[in-house]
Amino acid sequence: AAILWLVSARHAIYGIWTFSIPGLYGTPLAAQAQFWLFAAFALAFAVKVPLVPFHTWLPDAHVEAPTAGSVLLAGVLLKMGVYGYLRLAVPLFPQGAAVFAPWLAGLGVLGIIYGSLVAWTQHDMKKLVAYSSVAHLGLVMLGIMAFEPAAVAGAVLQMVNHGLSTGALFLLVGILYERRHTRLIEDYGGLAKSMPLFSTVFMIVTLSSIGLPGLNGFVGEALVLFGSFRVYPWLAGTAVAGVILSAVYMLGMYQAVVFGPLRHTENKLLPDLSAREWLYLAPLLLFIVFIGVRPNPFIKLTMPAVDSYIRMAARRTAPVLPDIMLSVGRGEAK
Repeated sequence: AAILWLVSARHAIYGIWTFSIPGLYGTPLAAQAQFWLFAAFALAFAVKVPLVPFHTWLPDAHVEAPTAGSVLLAGVLLKMGVYGYLRLAVPLFPQGAAVFAPWLAGLGVLGIIYGSLVAWTQHDMKKLVAYSSVAHLGLVMLGIMAFEPAAVAGAVLQMVNHGLSTGALFLLVGILYERRHTRLIEDYGGLAKSMPLFSTVFMIVTLSSIGLPGLNGFVGEALVLFGSFRVYPWLAGTAVAGVILSAVYMLGMYQAVVFGPLRHTENKLLPDLSAREWLYLAPLLLFIVFIGVRPNPFIKLTMPAVDSYIRMAARRTAPVLPDIMLSVGRGEAK
């Protein structure tokens, strides 16, 4: 409905019907119109990200989905919500974005803390990783709502990093489920001896998820935190606590699964990674390490889009709507 209203507004001013996104950029809208239109877009995208308190669908979706579905959801589909803010909501309605940005950044930080605390209490590995996604995407939202080059670049890179690390985590959980048909952390333990290759890969992916320097997660997190600190120092400082919590619950899961006591004899006989499993994990590991060591090529790829986003977000003033546009908005145009 908000898109249709915007298209109608542009037609009333210029006499042209278009759904072209670049064509819709710069449509002169009054501040009040931008406020309500941004609110409509932001609400829809908040569900997709998902931001707390619109996140409740995500853990259940991951638990019910097969491994491939969870990988696709984490690697691609969750990013559509953030993409909506980057591509549509903020560039189309910069004045509305200026009003809502601190609140959306605050919801992002709330998601970091809440997602981390709830993940800490989980016994189901898939649910734990799902709540970690809420925390990671909260950090991404903090970055893009700071409208600061380093923070936005870090947020875009972190979207890629989240897809790699969380996608790999879901694959690893799926590998264990195929062997034991359980995702409960307490059903495992002692895998370091029976599955040494799996345990090594699991360690690398876990460390990348918590942002260890030298792996992909560190660069994006550092850019977001340093960049957003210049705009929202209290929010960025609070987000650091969430990053620390992520290390607590991720390392806790790893320790219990890999080095925990061997309570179930079935774990002694679990086969290690097969050639097929190694084949689809190896590319993810390659990018996890390469981005951590050489992030500059990936950051440079994003900078034109980042600069464009910040330029459009910086348009804090806009012409006042003609009277006919207010009529279109109320449905009174003849």
